[in-house]
Amino acid sequence: MSEHATLVATLLAGRGNNKSEITKVKSENERLKAAWEKSKKSAEDENKKRLDEAKDDEKDDVEKVEIPKEPEYEEVPKPSGGSDGVLGVAPESKLLSVSLWMGEGNPANIPVEEQIPRAVKWAVDNGAKVINMSLGSTSPAWPESWDDAFKYAEDHDVVIVAAAGNRSGGMSQVGAPATIPGVLTVAGVDESGKASQDSSTEGISIGVAAPAEQLVGGLPDNGYARWSGTSGAAPLVAGVAALIRSKYPDMKAPDVINRILKTARDTGAPGVDNLYGYGIINANAAVNNNVPSVSENPLGTIEEWIRVHRRNASDTTEAPAPGVSMEKSALKQVAAPTPIQPEQSTPILQPLIIIGGAALLVLVILAGGIQTLLRKRRERYTESAASASLSSLKVGKSAGDHDLFDDIPEDEK
Repeated sequence: MSEHATLVATLLAGRGNNKSEITKVKSENERLKAAWEKSKKSAEDENKKRLDEAKDDEKDDVEKVEIPKEPEYEEVPKPSGGSDGVLGVAPESKLLSVSLWMGEGNPANIPVEEQIPRAVKWAVDNGAKVINMSLGSTSPAWPESWDDAFKYAEDHDVVIVAAAGNRSGGMSQVGAPATIPGVLTVAGVDESGKASQDSSTEGISIGVAAPAEQLVGGLPDNGYARWSGTSGAAPLVAGVAALIRSKYPDMKAPDVINRILKTARDTGAPGVDNLYGYGIINANAAVNNNVPSVSENPLGTIEEWIRVHRRNASDTTEAPAPGVSMEKSALKQVAAPTPIQPEQSTPILQPLIIIGGAALLVLVILAGGIQTLLRKRRERYTESAASASLSSLKVGKSAGDHDLFDDIPEDEK
């Protein structure tokens, strides 16, 4: 879907264009040429008139009006970057575009859960220092096959930025790959700085928030579109990461991420929260402030997660902790930075769980052996979760018309 990719790319690294400069130079050249042609014709007409009025023996002595020379025109600039159009956060970045086929009709018949680790490794091998992932799923879990790819990026000092997802796309919580440790997950805010109701989601893996509504991006046919979603918020943050890596070429990925987190403007509940993470990104501060160095990524590492959660995976009786809030979203629009109070109402499941626990206790007392059955059931659940694939996950919208996150309103192009 080239429209989505181009919208993302222009926000991250749009170079703008110089169309107005070209138009200005052409217009001035045309004005000069028109004025010269008029003066030339006027002089020629005057000379002809004088010759016509002169007697035959006086024609050689007729004083002629000087014909003006054609002026030198300003050279018309070639199309290039400029101050018009979409100027991205990091306009001098070099982009690697990696296509993924999401949805039906895949010509290579390669599941998307296999495409993603291939794409990450390919980007790393081809020199990427920042990877933007404006895609996602409705599940916090990810296939075990992704472990090596994200560890590969981690080992090669690559910053990975991922979109948190959108409620309008059927997501109530952050989904993979934005739940992977070490990944900088980006939530979305509206124009007033509030957590976006539709164009964001929530979870403890969120690192920062960035604008996600009323964004303007470029389209492949030289047009523009207003659009919304964390697919647009993510490249804004990835662009800041690129600026940091440009100014500090020797800075390691953990310090790049730490700079973005520690300079973010705290919003919502004081400190780190499930809606804004560390706060709303502050590009100027992230690039220019004096931020102490860190020894490790404040968002964790996939290497450590693998060591803890993939160890003896076949023998464990508990599903790996997904690392995100499992509560259904109950976000209400509030003015930042007023803290967002947690839901006070008692979830309907709570009394059911208490009642169910009491009933289970009675059953255990009355019938021995049920604990063994429950353990086996948890083991089957763990095996199922470990083998879950994105292609089988349900989302709120069809991928046939747009990606898993964002709409591109046709009437706003």
